[in-house]
Amino acid sequence: MFLRAIRIIFTALYRRLDRSISSKLPLMWRMILFPIKLIPCKAPLSVSFRKALEDLGPIFVKIGQILSTRKDLFDLETLNELEKLQDKVAPFDTSLAIEIIEKELGASLEETFTSFNKTPLASASVAQIYEAKLVCGNETSKDVVLKVIRPNIEKTIKKDIELMKWLAKILRSLIPDSKRLHLETVIEDYERTLLNELDLRIELDNTKSLREKWEQSGKLYVPEVYEDLSSERLMIMERVEGLPVNSITSFKENNVDLRKLAHLGVEIFFTQVFEHNFFHADMHPGNVFVDITNPERPTYIALDCAVVGSLNEEDRLYLAKNIYSFFHRDYLEIARLHHESGWIPKKTDVEEFARVIRNAVDPYFNKPISEISLSNVLINLFNLAKTHKVEIQPQLILLQKNLLNIEGMGRQVYPELNLWETAAPFIENWVKERIGIASIAKRLKKKFPIWMETLPELPEQVAKSLSEIKNIQMEQTRQLKKLTKVMEKRERDKSLILLGLAALAGSSFFYWIYINL
Repeated sequence: MFLRAIRIIFTALYRRLDRSISSKLPLMWRMILFPIKLIPCKAPLSVSFRKALEDLGPIFVKIGQILSTRKDLFDLETLNELEKLQDKVAPFDTSLAIEIIEKELGASLEETFTSFNKTPLASASVAQIYEAKLVCGNETSKDVVLKVIRPNIEKTIKKDIELMKWLAKILRSLIPDSKRLHLETVIEDYERTLLNELDLRIELDNTKSLREKWEQSGKLYVPEVYEDLSSERLMIMERVEGLPVNSITSFKENNVDLRKLAHLGVEIFFTQVFEHNFFHADMHPGNVFVDITNPERPTYIALDCAVVGSLNEEDRLYLAKNIYSFFHRDYLEIARLHHESGWIPKKTDVEEFARVIRNAVDPYFNKPISEISLSNVLINLFNLAKTHKVEIQPQLILLQKNLLNIEGMGRQVYPELNLWETAAPFIENWVKERIGIASIAKRLKKKFPIWMETLPELPEQVAKSLSEIKNIQMEQTRQLKKLTKVMEKRERDKSLILLGLAALAGSSFFYWIYINL
């Protein structure tokens, strides 16, 4: 772990990432870091940053993938470099990939495919993608892609996770207030998510489930997977045609309705979270494509379903109520919900907390994404969380990460996108369905057959319960009598002891008088 920390520092220095901060450091630190300037580095800082993330492995590559959607945080040159981390990570040797493929298939490439392109179609943080034509009998073939897990990747991931846990413990001991962030729980969830990505059988099941939910929608297409040819380290699926979601120039050239495309993306996301409770949780541009066959009605294509998320009914309803209240600028209700759920200390002044929320987020309400500075929003929210000791909820971290991706893609596709305008009707309808009269009637109707089935047994159950209550009362009476007897005996024993002590004292007194006389 210590060696891994040293390697991270060494990589940052070797790639001369100090160039981004050296001018902002105090004089003492600039003097300490001065010898590093002797290390030659002709590459632009943006290239060095991307290569440093690649050098450090999958966890850092994934951080870069998220950052690649943040036009508000980086200049265009840096964003262009970070975008390469989505599907242009340095590939591993194809001969190793073929060795893995043939081992997993239990057959040679020639027996399974009519053709196989040895140049990777894409190379990402966890896996590498190849294109081929699958033998289907009757001299026909199907265009497919093969996803192959990178060799020896699990070891690197575990080292990085251990380092993150170690840093979290140090942070918790140095800054007690950091406990509310639940960093160790968050890291454990992230570890589980990353390790799940290494088992392509999990991704296969996720892909099948997502495909079933959207197959007839005409809004989101999920490729077919070939289950009988797939395994833990290899997955084969249908090859689909589309453009990456950040192909803005191509969209404009083909007269794609970008407003409709952006609003559709928001609709798909909220449907996945609230209706299906099964959302694609790694929606960076490398995993989201667009079919522009009909430019006026573009549709999305979802790839790489290794990471999916879900929330329990309580969390979904709580989240929806917060969003619903936010849309209506009902900050007092948001504060009350936080207070009731225990997300803020019970002693917090709810009205004061509501005013703080208003000051933090109201200036950004009803603005298009292009006019919102995410850095300012985050700074305000972090200050709010620190001041009022807001508990960070680990179960929502995956959703929050995905929201960053969604907002980043929305900013690229259609900067004038108004998230509130798009999402408000959906959330309002969902909340009304859950807490309205119609919802109550629906739940009663669902439970009615169960109640009718148990109704004949109700008198017997009531009689049995009354009998059990009577037995409990009788037992309590018996125990009380026993306790009374024990207490009475204790008092008698106490009296006898006192009497004995008194007698002993009296005898001693008279004996003393007798001796002295």
